[in-house]
Parts: sequence; structure tokens; C-alpha cells
Amino acid sequence: MENGVAEQGFPVGAIDTSKPHPARMYDYYLGGRDNYEVDREAAERVIEMAAEARPSARANRQLLLRAVRHVVRQGVRQIIDIGTGIPTSPNTHEAAREIAPDVRVAYVDNDPIVATHAGAKLTNTTGTAFVLADARQPRTILDHPEIRSLIDFDQPVAVLLVAVLHFIKDEEDPAGIVGTLRDALPAGSYLVLTHGTTDFHGDGGGDASEVYKAATATLNLRDQAAVEALFAGFELLEPGVVQAPLWRPDGPVADAAESHRVAFYGGVGIKR
Repeated sequence: MENGVAEQGFPVGAIDTSKPHPARMYDYYLGGRDNYEVDREAAERVIEMAAEARPSARANRQLLLRAVRHVVRQGVRQIIDIGTGIPTSPNTHEAAREIAPDVRVAYVDNDPIVATHAGAKLTNTTGTAFVLADARQPRTILDHPEIRSLIDFDQPVAVLLVAVLHFIKDEEDPAGIVGTLRDALPAGSYLVLTHGTTDFHGDGGGDASEVYKAATATLNLRDQAAVEALFAGFELLEPGVVQAPLWRPDGPVADAAESHRVAFYGGVGIKR
């Protein structure tokens, strides 16, 4: 481990600039610059097919920040952010520490380029760490020495799966991934989960999904019932699984026309 970044068999040469990566495309949707030409080209094709890509990414990001602040207000002092993506300020630990300066955050992502930014933007402060690992292998994440050194699984933990599981195919068992994580958590822990959907845009997202077939992970959009099912074993907080801007907004909610452009569900559950 160097500068808070734990290696896990991903050499620097594993950075594949020949294929777009969802984390770097998401960075582009948010207006970031930590992406490659192949990512920008793919993201622009998605935007052409699905104009909701950018507003959806922004609404998703805002939900993450609201949810983090909420769980910290409830007393959580440990967070595992799986699929954190390219660092975008305020990052999870920054939002959490607005409420409680002692919150510990373990970041996890499978993109080596995220790791290259982690030392400067995510782990340059005590109580944070970065692990290079894949959400498809939750046991590997839970058992990683860096996670174990930072996170006390005898105390409540908030696990973030924000804009992650729609890159997991049905045959890769997204419910099983959540279940493995849930079973490792003590009572009082939280799950913060968001997921892409076509519920608000008919079948229009199908073409956009084609773009991701050439990326390092495919896009697997799901309906509200399927997203709710991912919270099995958690008690959903009000207002349940809803369109991202509608989860406990901290300001005026956009009008119907603007909200219609958001293709994300989100929710927060607690393990009793």
C-alpha cells in the first residue's frame, strides 16, 4: 500500500485507453477532464441518443451527497464507497465530514486511472483509503486488509453502490453481490444505492446501451421493481426507491419536464 492506495494485481499497464470506461464517461457527463478521447467520443454518442445522460449524472451525484450527509447525521462514522469513480469534489469523505470530521471512508474502484488520482484527491487525509477491486467480487473487498484496517464491522457501516449495479449483468448476480455485502454488515448499517432505468424514457435507452457494449462494462438498465428487490434485507427509508431528484431533496424540486430527463432511481435502506 502506497499513499493510501492498496494495489490488488492491477498493473499500471492495465489502463486500457482503447476502450471507453464507464467511470471516465461519467466524469465527462459531470464536466470533468479526467477522461480520454475514446471516453469523450463514447459519451457524446450516448448524449446524442439519450439527452438525459448529463442531467441524470448530475442528479445522481446530488443524491449521493444528500444520502451521505443523512446517514452521517444518523450516527454512521464508516463508509465503503464501491465504484467511486473519478474523484469529483465534494467527494464522499468531504461531504461526510461536513457533518462529522471523524468519518472514515474506504473508496473502491476497478479502474486503475481512478487509483492514479486517489492519492491526490481521496487519500490525502487521515481516515481514508483506496482499494483497487471489482464490485463483482464483494468478498474480496470485504476481506481486503486495507478495508479491515479502516472499517470496524462491529459498528454500523454505510455501503454506497451509486451508479454501479447497472454495469452488472443479470448472470453476474447483482442481488447476490448486495447480499454478500449485507450479510457482512451489523445492524444499524445502511445501503445507499442508485441505478439507471428506462422507466421514464420508454425504450429510448436501448441505443445508448449499445455504446456501452464497446466499453469495459455493459449497461443493464432495470425497472423500479428490480431496483427495489436489490434492497432485500434492508428496510427502505422514506420515500423508498424514487427518481433521484425526489429522494429527500434539500431544495426546490425541478419541474416535471426537467425531472423527466433524469433516468436514475435511488434509495437508502437500513439493516435492522
